Amino acid sequence: MTALTTTGWWRDESREPLRRNLGLIGVLVALFGIGAIIRPDLYGDPQWVVDNTLVILQQAAAIGVVTVGMTFVIIGGGIDLSVGALIALAGVWSTTVATQSFGAGGMIFTAIIVGVLAGLVNGVLIAYGRLVPFIATLAMLVAARGLAAQISGKQTQVSNDQFINGLASSKVLGIPSLVLVLLAVAGLGWVLLNRTTFGRRTVAIGGNQEAARLAGINVRRHTMLLYALSGLCCGIAAIMLTSLATSSQAAAAELYELDAIAAAIIGGTLLSGGRGTVTGSLIGVVVFATITNLFAIANLPTEVQNMVKGGIIVFAVLVQQLKFKSVKQLLTRT
Repeated sequence: MTALTTTGWWRDESREPLRRNLGLIGVLVALFGIGAIIRPDLYGDPQWVVDNTLVILQQAAAIGVVTVGMTFVIIGGGIDLSVGALIALAGVWSTTVATQSFGAGGMIFTAIIVGVLAGLVNGVLIAYGRLVPFIATLAMLVAARGLAAQISGKQTQVSNDQFINGLASSKVLGIPSLVLVLLAVAGLGWVLLNRTTFGRRTVAIGGNQEAARLAGINVRRHTMLLYALSGLCCGIAAIMLTSLATSSQAAAAELYELDAIAAAIIGGTLLSGGRGTVTGSLIGVVVFATITNLFAIANLPTEVQNMVKGGIIVFAVLVQQLKFKSVKQLLTRT
């Protein structure tokens, strides 16, 4: 057997993200085809399709922002199960009467600071406390939910700020403002991952932590910053959810960790770390949101939706495990 010398985008390993993204776009087209079969009365109307797509993007914007942070954490070899709880905590804290008295700026600042600080706690426990990411973030999930319930008194807190409430209904050039926020966060995330030392170090740590340490990378500090970044995204998402619901509560953003992890994995981020793209994760968010929208149109109960989502995660991880072995064998054949 000799090494394969023929090149091409369909065989070049460096083009794997492109192939995956094209595949995901194909899945989106297929999903719209399924929608046309299930509800031809809706999908047969081009205007409805456009409006529904914007609704899907708007509803998925908060999860998309969280997924950007989750992508960095997973590429770095970690996992964050606390994102939903951090969104709830940041949202509740930013909608207290005292915080709202400072206006929209105070609410946004509070949500972001709470998210970043909680993320830093995760990072310190994992990087310096040597806790397994699963355990540390699971503990934060429980603690943050409890603190959110304590702050809110288990009551829904209504947002009275017109600017915050108006974000969900405002549009720029016909595009919902929340979608633009998602695109801005994703764009910054892409630059951070692909054009900065921070991104290269993230990939290096996720690929081989010991090798990264020997190369001079401060693995502990970088890991802490990754979880702070995830917390930052949770703070931004908290404001977005508050705008959508014009309120916040301790039970908000339940199972967001499931959606964020699933979207990142579907988008090509390796659960074992060291590989992933923000673009792929963003497309994964849209795919997942479109599937959820189809479930709603088909009147499937939430329980069934959650079971299917769990199945999608398992399937995506299995594909990741099997794909690289089979592709490597295929590319070395003559």
